[in-house]
Amino acid sequence: MENLYTIKEMYHAVASGDFPAFLNGMDENIEWNQAENFPYADGNPYIGPGAVAGGVFDRIAADWDYWTLSDLEYHESNDKVFVTGRYNAKNKRTEKIIKAQFTHIWTLKNSKATLFQQYADTKQVSDAMN
Repeated sequence: MENLYTIKEMYHAVASGDFPAFLNGMDENIEWNQAENFPYADGNPYIGPGAVAGGVFDRIAADWDYWTLSDLEYHESNDKVFVTGRYNAKNKRTEKIIKAQFTHIWTLKNSKATLFQQYADTKQVSDAMN
C-alpha cells in the first residue's frame, strides 16, 4: 500500500500545482518512457527528474493551454502501480481539445518511482497538435 500511497500523492501534487513534490516522488535515476509516437517520446528514455521536467512537462506547458487528468483509477501489484484515466487538454496553437485515454505503469523501490511507462491515445494528441 505504500507504493500506491506514493503514486497517489504524486498525482495529487501535480493536480495542486506542486511540481517539486511530484518530482520528489521520483528516484534520482528514474527511467521515464513516453508512449511510442507520443509527441514527447523523442527523448526516450528520459533519465532523472530534471530530464523529465525539461523534456516532457516544460514542453507540455509550452504547447497546451491546460493539461489535466481525470477519471483516475489506481491499481497496485507488487512493486508496480497502474494508473488509468484521461488527459484533458487544449492545444495553444490549434485550440483543439482532447480527452485521450492513458495508462501509466510505475515501478517503485524504497517508495520512489524508478521506472515510468506511458501508453496513450497518441493519434488524438497528435491530431490536436496539427
